[in-house]
This record gives sequence, C-alpha cells and structure tokens, in this order.
Amino acid sequence: MTLTKLQFEPGINTETTAYSNEGGWNDCDKVRFRFGYPEKIGGWEKYVNSTLEGTPRSLHAWRTLNNSELMGIGTNKKFYVEEGGAYYDVTPLRTTTTNATTFAASNGSSTVTVTDNGHGAIVGDFVTFTGAATLGGTVTATVLNKEYEIQTVPTSNTYTITVAVTANSSDSGNGGGSVTSAYQINIGIDSVVQGNGWGAGTWGRGTWGSAATTVAGGGSIRIWKQDNFGEDLVFNIRDGSVYYWDFSSGLSARAVTLSSLGSSAPTVARQVLVSDRDRHVIAFGCNAEGSSTQDKLLVRFSDQENATTWTATAENTAGDLVVGNGSEIVQAVETRREIVIITDASVHSMQFIGAPFTFGLNQISANTTIMGPNAAVAVGDAVFWMGRDRFYLYDGQVKALPCTVRDTVFKDFNNSQGEKVFAAINTSFGEVTWFYPSSNSSNNNKYVTFNYEQNIWYFGSLGRSCWLDRGLKEFPVAGSSNLYLYNHEIGADDDGSAFTAYIESSPVDIGEGDKFLFARRLIPDISFANSTSQALQQATFTIKTERFPGTGYTTSTATTVGQSATQNNIRARGRSFGLRVESDGLGVAWRLGSPRLDVRPDGAR
Repeated sequence: MTLTKLQFEPGINTETTAYSNEGGWNDCDKVRFRFGYPEKIGGWEKYVNSTLEGTPRSLHAWRTLNNSELMGIGTNKKFYVEEGGAYYDVTPLRTTTTNATTFAASNGSSTVTVTDNGHGAIVGDFVTFTGAATLGGTVTATVLNKEYEIQTVPTSNTYTITVAVTANSSDSGNGGGSVTSAYQINIGIDSVVQGNGWGAGTWGRGTWGSAATTVAGGGSIRIWKQDNFGEDLVFNIRDGSVYYWDFSSGLSARAVTLSSLGSSAPTVARQVLVSDRDRHVIAFGCNAEGSSTQDKLLVRFSDQENATTWTATAENTAGDLVVGNGSEIVQAVETRREIVIITDASVHSMQFIGAPFTFGLNQISANTTIMGPNAAVAVGDAVFWMGRDRFYLYDGQVKALPCTVRDTVFKDFNNSQGEKVFAAINTSFGEVTWFYPSSNSSNNNKYVTFNYEQNIWYFGSLGRSCWLDRGLKEFPVAGSSNLYLYNHEIGADDDGSAFTAYIESSPVDIGEGDKFLFARRLIPDISFANSTSQALQQATFTIKTERFPGTGYTTSTATTVGQSATQNNIRARGRSFGLRVESDGLGVAWRLGSPRLDVRPDGAR
C-alpha cells in the first residue's frame, strides 16, 4: 500500500496543456483560493426585494454629516438614491410642458394615446402627469395623474401609455386644460445592437462600396459615473450631461444639470469624479468653456471646494488641460497619490501640484488598450485593468500582467458588448474580478479573478453588471441584469437556492507514469466549517483516469464525502489521475486540504 498525497499549486492554469500542468488546477467555477487551498465562494442574497427600472451599471456609497448612509444607483433607464433599503427616483427631467397635453381612450382598451406636440420622447421614456382631468368613465384623474412608461411613439406629437383600467364608452373626454407633463431624460440603450449593409452608419464611413456597420441607439450603452461632493452627488451620463443632486433638498428631489448651478460648468463629459485629496470636481472628455462641442481628450476642473465655479481666474484653482495621446479618454481612476487617465492608446498620471497650474499631467505609457469605461479599478496605489487582449497593472510603471487563463477569457468573449466589462474589488479576499460577456451572451455572465495577494488567477460563471466593495456597506453589493441588487459573501447559496461549485485538477502521474496503477481508497481532507446547513455537509470527489496524455479521461469513479468521512473505497485504474471536487447542496460551504490516494502497481498494460 502506498498513500499518495494530492497537493496542487494554487490558481488555475489553462495556458499550457493539461498534462504539462501536472500538479496544478485547470478548471473551476465559483471557487477561490485562500492560503493556497481552494474553497467555495460565499453566497449572495437580494439587497432588497424590489427591482430597479433598468439594468444597474453604477454604484457609489457615501455617508452624510448626520450619518445617513446613501448609495447612488445608475441604470440604463433611471438614477436612484438609496437609503435604508428604499429607492428614491432622482432621475433628472428633460423638459416640462404645461396645458398642452390631452388624452384619448378607446372603449375596451387600456391603451391611452397622449398628444403633446414636439414631446421629444422615445419608447421606454418616463413621464409624470399632474392636473389631468377624468375622461368621463373608468379613466379617472387618479388613474392618469402618476408616472408612466411610454409604450409606443407613433408620431413626434403623440405617444401611448398603458393605464391600469379598461376604458369604457364614457371615456370620451380629453383630460386636458391644465395638465403638467414632466418628461425624464431619454433612456439609454442596454445592449449594443449591430447591423451591417448598404446605408448603415454615417456618410463617408469606411471605403466606397463596402458594407458598413452601425449600432442601434446611437452607439454606447448607458453608463453613469458618479462621486460624492461632501453630502451631495455629482454624476453624469457617459458622453452626456453632468448632473448635481443636493442632499439638503430631500431624498426625493430630482437632480439638476450642473450647468444650471454654474453657467461655466461642463455640459457634456465622459466621466466626472471628485479628487479626494484636493477637493476639485473634475470632468474628463468634456466641452471647453464657451463651447458646446465635446472634446474627448479635454480635462476641466472646478475651483477647489466649489463644484459650480469652472472659469479660471487668478484668485481660484479652476482650469483645464489636454491629454496628448489617443483619440478619447476611456476611464480615469483615482489612487491614493494620483489620478490615472487611460485613453484608447496611452496612460497618463494627473497629480495635484498647486498654483498656478493646479494639476500636472505626464504620460507614463503608450500602446496600451482598455476594454471599456469600467474595466479599470484601483487598489491602494495600484491600478488593474482589462485591455483588448491582455491585462495590465500600473504600480509606478505600466506592465502587462501575466495571466494563466488569458486565452480562456479572450477566446470566449463578446467584443461587441465589451463596454459592459466591470472591474470589481473584493478587498476581504485580495481579489480583483472582471465580469464580462462570453461569446454567446449579450450580458455579463462570466468572471475572471486575479488574486493580487497570492498572484494567482481563477474564473467562473456569474452575471453581475456592477459592483461595490464592502466599506460603508456590511457586504459587497452587486447589480444584475435581472434588475436586482445583491449582498455578496453572505451564506453559501444563491438567494436561497443551491448553486454548483467545483474545481478540477490536471492529470497527475502516480509514480513515473510508465505503469498502470490501481487506486482503491480515497482519504479525504475537506472542511465544511462555514456551511449554513448541518444536514447536507457533503461534496463529491471524482477520480478520473487516462492511459496516455491527450487521450482524455477514459474512466471515472465518484464518491460522496462528508465531514466525518475517514476513507472512501473507490476503484480507479490508469497511468494518470485527475481529481474533481464538487458540491451542489443547499447551505454547503467547503474548503479543500490535501486528500490522499491508496494506490498499488497494476502492471504495464
């Protein structure tokens, strides 16, 4: 009898052949490594049992002077401020009309046609009516005077809504005379939809006679950037307006354009943030003062401690500068010592230097790429990001980050939805995770994780559209395309349902690999200490065998292992063995140690 300890290098490696990765792991899902050993990740539960309007793509938490804990939530349709589990709709208004709106209902239908000349609305927009009168039957004033989502837009002067009642023959009035219609800003697109062929795109795009490609909805998906300015919130739509939300006006107060508070403030930007050290509001890729044209390489900053003053004078610190390499700023990330600006072709360091220039700007790298506006994240003084075909690290200098799962990620990637990539920090476990869309998905459905404390990689399947690390919140909070927010690292399940977690090793030779060996016992080494269920603490151990490298596993034997198991009898024969550990039970959490196999020689053939 020979007891062989199965010890594997931490992390996943899919860059080499399975056989050359002997002693390592090559596949997993919903597993992380701690202290070099694999374990099932923590579970998640709904943040609240209420859905959002639209897919959440931005989260930011802050605390006010009276200790109110707030969170800004940007979706492709709305913007919310959350407090105490309640969502407050603070979506800015696009326009308000008075006394011009009328309604028309049809007997037996819940569809109401609204007439408001030049309304400017699109399908999916939201409008709130006040002052409407009854139409005479079931469609009363109470029915009409509320918020509605616009269903169809037949003309530039009309649109339809769906009311909660069915109109009858008495609903012959128009409900008009003193109606106020408050239109929220147009919604953004949720996915890039590409088309091609003659006439697609703008004139002059591409070569003469070639098929062109265009994107529905005007291009980019709706992405918000936000940061708190003291108790208040500054936020913007990427390549759209910049807004300000005043906490003192109340949780239900709508945000307004920043330019309405300070006439020189940017009206359009790629991103806004507030520099923590020096308290400037900074707009990246914005319009110059006195111009409405967006310059995607222009950076402007307000006066210190003053979000509404953007005109530079000798008495203030407002100003601007231009990034010199690239065609557009993609993302800016603040570290503890600087702001790192990543364009489509370069990386720059922006630092506060004081009067008279306020900020200095230096290029620190060229010939780099970034996948999208949320693909970078800061950890202390370092910045990690996903490029178009590799990962990068900036820690004083820019370098490609060696990745042992690179091909697996980028060969199964939907590049048309690359803007949806979201870089997330989970500081409790020393992890940077990128959620991304696989080749057969239009939404983020997979993730890849770099553990910067252990310098290893792993991956899995999980759909998250945005992420907020724990800090003010007890648990990390993440958004999903199912319109819910979730608390993570809580329990061991998927919101009350079990999920499968597994890890699988590369083949391991027992002995020299020249003879067949027979395994008859498994001595497990696994802990279920963090399980939330006492009855189902078990996992499945599968020993797979193969005869020659590259031929694939030919046999397998599975055995169920519980907390009290001392040994499990198995029957497995081959030159090489692979180990798979898997669980799918409710409330089960596990951590693997160093199991052993009882093996004996079994001949050369």
